[in-house]
Amino acid sequence: MKAREDFKRINPAFVERYDEIDGSAEFYEYLCKPLRQSIRVNTLKGDYDEIVSLLQEKYRLEPISWCREGFFIDVEGDRAEGDETETAIATIGNTIEHQLGLIFSQEASSMLPPVVLSPKPEELVLDMAASPGAKTTQIAQYMENKGCIIANDVKWERINILISNIQRCGAANVVVTIRDGRSFKRFNSKFDRVLLDAPCSNVGMIRKNFKYLKIWNEREVYSLSRLQKGLIMAAYTALKPGGVLVYSTCTLEPEENEEVIDYLLSNTNARLEEIDVPLHSTKPLLEWRGKRYDREVRKCLRIHPQDNDSEAFFVAKVVKDED
Repeated sequence: MKAREDFKRINPAFVERYDEIDGSAEFYEYLCKPLRQSIRVNTLKGDYDEIVSLLQEKYRLEPISWCREGFFIDVEGDRAEGDETETAIATIGNTIEHQLGLIFSQEASSMLPPVVLSPKPEELVLDMAASPGAKTTQIAQYMENKGCIIANDVKWERINILISNIQRCGAANVVVTIRDGRSFKRFNSKFDRVLLDAPCSNVGMIRKNFKYLKIWNEREVYSLSRLQKGLIMAAYTALKPGGVLVYSTCTLEPEENEEVIDYLLSNTNARLEEIDVPLHSTKPLLEWRGKRYDREVRKCLRIHPQDNDSEAFFVAKVVKDED
């Protein structure tokens, strides 16, 4: 288990914890692998078949099973052996197709939350932590630019990239706001659907950059868990009865995933729905370090990097029952 030993030298506390969460040789090996590059075809800017045909003339594409518009892409000749993943992302970003908004450079697992949210034209949708806008523009695509998306972020420095991506992709039904997501609890039962892609400890992003392994610490996990619980309660309050809330993170921490959903179930009338998408996943944790979670948590998606050779991810689909 060379990969595990390499991780242990960088951050021994991480390995001690993740030996309990997964601990398999495959887990550490896949966390060491660069991510496969992936893009989403943006149908707000053109016909799906025409864009795909255009791309196939220049690049090798492999469909992503859980997102019709998603493809793994090989930007042939633009990436030398040994290049970092972020270099390859920059290369895709420099293509004319990306600059025109015909495609969006987006990690494959990141496409899941909008697919699960399944927004419809004419709805009012809240994207509570929206920057940099990959999921916002994907939602706009599914809504066919009809209805309204409130794309919110709490940090001023993240707003410019959010607005830039919205404009480049031709997402015309988006209003950008800057506020703490927890403040949306004031808007009781207003939104048809809410996406909370919560700020998290970014364990899934280790495959993009090892800095996320170096800066990981357990204290931050507990701090983020408290924030996420506040955010999800506000998101649920803002949701209309009968509406759908999707909660997601790119981490595998039980305190940031199963525990947050358990907290919501314990304090509201929320109901979880099964997520039916064609991919491999790992069973959610129903118990962690002495805490037992609601058995409904088993309906969530826990995706480890070796499951689909992708970023690690967690997704839950919540329904607010009619009063």
